[in-house]
Amino acid sequence: MVIVDDAAEAVRWRGGYGRLWTAAVLSRFGDSVRNVALPLVAVGLTSSPFVLSMVSAAGFLPWLVFGLLGGALADRVDRRRAMWMVDVVRGALVAAFAIALALGHAHIAVLAILAFALTTMQTLFDNAATAILPGIVPRGALPSANARLMTGQALAGSFLGAPAAGLLVTAGLALPFAVDAATYLVAAALIASLPRSAPLPPRPPGSTLRAEIGTGLRRLWADRLLRGICLANLLGNLVIGGLQAIMVLIITRWAGASDIVFGLVLATYGAGGVLGGLVATRIGRWAGAARAMVLALVAQVGCLLVIGSVPHPAATAAALAVFGVAGMVVNVHMVSLTQQRIPVELLGRVSSASRTVGIVGAPAGALLFGALAEVTEVNVPALVGAAVMAASALVVLRADRAMAGG
Repeated sequence: MVIVDDAAEAVRWRGGYGRLWTAAVLSRFGDSVRNVALPLVAVGLTSSPFVLSMVSAAGFLPWLVFGLLGGALADRVDRRRAMWMVDVVRGALVAAFAIALALGHAHIAVLAILAFALTTMQTLFDNAATAILPGIVPRGALPSANARLMTGQALAGSFLGAPAAGLLVTAGLALPFAVDAATYLVAAALIASLPRSAPLPPRPPGSTLRAEIGTGLRRLWADRLLRGICLANLLGNLVIGGLQAIMVLIITRWAGASDIVFGLVLATYGAGGVLGGLVATRIGRWAGAARAMVLALVAQVGCLLVIGSVPHPAATAAALAVFGVAGMVVNVHMVSLTQQRIPVELLGRVSSASRTVGIVGAPAGALLFGALAEVTEVNVPALVGAAVMAASALVVLRADRAMAGG
């Protein structure tokens, strides 16, 4: 295992990182505002649960259909240009929907198309964003840079965007979408001002997108550590997706929280994520990146055991807070290890492969854990999730040991 001492290379806010950070935080704020308003708009346009689920699926499906393609494109094009152009298009689409909504011309089909289009473009944007960071900050500073990015996004999304959305909605359902459109356009301007990236190596003659996607998949599979982390991410998302689907039942029925206490208990997870961003780099320097992930996953096992065995709101709140801390530690080092171990010309494809595999776990977990809660008790999925998360920790530990042993 290679331990990178990122203390030796500090993140400099100048040179582009500060603008990238600001753009990312602004975009997360806008997305959070829109995501609060979107279901309210959808419910106002249709009362059919099936149609509502189709809108939700439209916002998820592009990752399965275009996730790998987005990574391949991110390795073909100028990433900076692709990112700001995507944000301009997303801003224009959301602005157009805000105008239609304000004029009373919105339709549920248009909302579904908007959700599908935004996520489709996100597959290119997210993979390009992951791949562009190593060209802006030194590789040894990537854990710190990622931690600051993720912490800022967590603050903007959980503690600023959601409350702001509640205020904006009272002034009109179109306003949150207008704000989201504005954040996209400001973010586009910031990204366009970033320093130009070094040109990528030329592609082999006759290379196709399909062949390039295959190269990314093979590169991910060939790296023992990243392959193990990818599998662990799939298992972890299976648990997290499942718990999110039934968390309201766990907190209210199992832990016995009132409606007011429910919101407070749930907020501890976001607070834990912010704290995790502040300590992730230090834990990585102390234990090493892969071992930091193992420790965090083991901590999540303990949290799930508490959630599933102690029926009290305070216990659930404490467990969710620690779960959030550990989750941020995992995310910071998972992304940083990928950026450090993969050549820049392959980073979009490898990132997209890992991300797509991980994303599959969330809806699968929601279905499995929902069915399990239906036939047992609502706390049982948390206990089963602890076993799955333990397997996830074991996968990373074995991969790390295999790398250390050569």
